[in-house]
Amino acid sequence: MKFIKKYKSAFYLTIFAFIVCGIIYPLFMTGIAQLIFPKQANGSLIKVDNEVVGSELIGQDFTDPKLFHGRPSAVNYNVYRGKSGSLASGSENFAVSNPDLKKRIDKDVDKFLKENPTVSKEDIPEDIISQSASGLDPHISLKAAELQVDRIAKNTGLSKESIEQLIKKNTKEKILGIFGEQRVNVLELNIDLISEMNK
Repeated sequence: MKFIKKYKSAFYLTIFAFIVCGIIYPLFMTGIAQLIFPKQANGSLIKVDNEVVGSELIGQDFTDPKLFHGRPSAVNYNVYRGKSGSLASGSENFAVSNPDLKKRIDKDVDKFLKENPTVSKEDIPEDIISQSASGLDPHISLKAAELQVDRIAKNTGLSKESIEQLIKKNTKEKILGIFGEQRVNVLELNIDLISEMNK
């Protein structure tokens, strides 16, 4: 009986904290998010013909020579066009001193040059051959997108001018005009590119 009295307050406090912090607060915040930012609260999903093809926050692995390619990923997540993929994230996190990092970069450089023969090795921007920390970065630099124009024009039959217009349309400016750099969301760009090809 003394034991119960001694810990009675702590028990009630635990139950109270569980109800407030574990149930009421999360439900309240979820409700507020759904009212104010419904798109973001639901994962910033992108739909094509009323079907979810991905999120504007998660990069996907595109290998079709007609499409823009994103940054290399250790997980190769992909849901667009019916292709399923892992929901894992994360890069390989090789140290600079790790010889496997050099091998992986050399392999990606060779792959990029083979896919884009009009590009010289010196012109390849760092982002198109480096993995992001999450492995799921959805953006590439403006330069990385522009270097793929020749390949895409050759494989799609579209004019370089029309492809460059699609890049321009999907280019996001620096945050607040000063932070970061111009970037292009690869999934959104490829959706517009496919739409242009199907006209």
